[in-house]
Amino acid sequence: MPLQLTTVQARRMRWQAQLLGGSGLPPAAVVRRAVALQGQDLPAALRAVAIRSEPGTTVARVRASFDAGELVRSWPMRGTLFVTSPEHLATLLYFTAERTHRASARRRHQLGLADHAIERARELLRAALADRPLRRAQVLAIWDAAGIPTTGGRGYHLLAHLSVDGLTCWGPFDEAGSEQLLTLASLPQPPDPEASLAEVVRGFVAARGPVTEADLAWWTKLPKAVLRRAASTVGDLTDVRIDDVPGWVIGDPQIPDRSGVTLVPGFDEWILGYADRSLVASPAVLEALTPGGNGIFRPAILLDGRVVGTWRVPRSAGVPGMPVAEIVEPIAPRAHRAIDRALALWPHG
Repeated sequence: MPLQLTTVQARRMRWQAQLLGGSGLPPAAVVRRAVALQGQDLPAALRAVAIRSEPGTTVARVRASFDAGELVRSWPMRGTLFVTSPEHLATLLYFTAERTHRASARRRHQLGLADHAIERARELLRAALADRPLRRAQVLAIWDAAGIPTTGGRGYHLLAHLSVDGLTCWGPFDEAGSEQLLTLASLPQPPDPEASLAEVVRGFVAARGPVTEADLAWWTKLPKAVLRRAASTVGDLTDVRIDDVPGWVIGDPQIPDRSGVTLVPGFDEWILGYADRSLVASPAVLEALTPGGNGIFRPAILLDGRVVGTWRVPRSAGVPGMPVAEIVEPIAPRAHRAIDRALALWPHG
């Protein structure tokens, strides 16, 4: 009989699975364990990996994993940027690339990107990247010079389209460590695609559980029948129920103690890793995280896994100041003090 979990217990298990208390893993292993982590906002993505890694991990160390080729950033699913490993990127694109292209066909038509223009852009990019990785601006300049317009979102769409094809990905950083460079992708094709997909399913659950089948389907945008078949081969997938809703975890469920205050960066998997976010955030908090529904997810403050507000780092002339909290949910004075301490100790800029 599946273990029955309350919402509080489920949040605590998720907090542990998400490694929000840190881990003993280096950055590349953190990402491989999770399959992929949100990568729309690059500084936030670097911080999301750092807080889940072994003690003392800096953003610079996470960047070094990209420079070493252990990590890449691309569009493996949903037309969204993620941080992942070359191996998992290859598996995800094997299953999702065609679907992503179909979903974006109308947008390509609206942008006036005919097949011959895309193929010409591909040829130019492959030749240019054969010499060295390039900045985004350099890539766009090459296309513009060849008569392939990049304005109005065309450049972004071309970059995403060719990356979904597996030609390119975002890899190492420039010498200053300030900009990620586009490089030719060297993606090992999965020798056993079905086994590789089962690994993806297991990783998704292990790094986020308890999750539902709907969460997995939303995250991958793959058919539930395909995902069920893959899940059926994961030997340590365990059924649980969260207030009577069926879900999955990996292995023998252990419910951790109260987790206290946790700070996560914007666009974090704690929010974006699930189809249903009501377990961790109220409607008022979700509105505060994405004010006006603008698609920009602010950094979040967690209190025992429940999002109670947002936070930000004010900057003056590019210099970060003391992080500032914006509390949405009612909390006790003691929790306010704990949040202030956590903000004062935030190490990642």
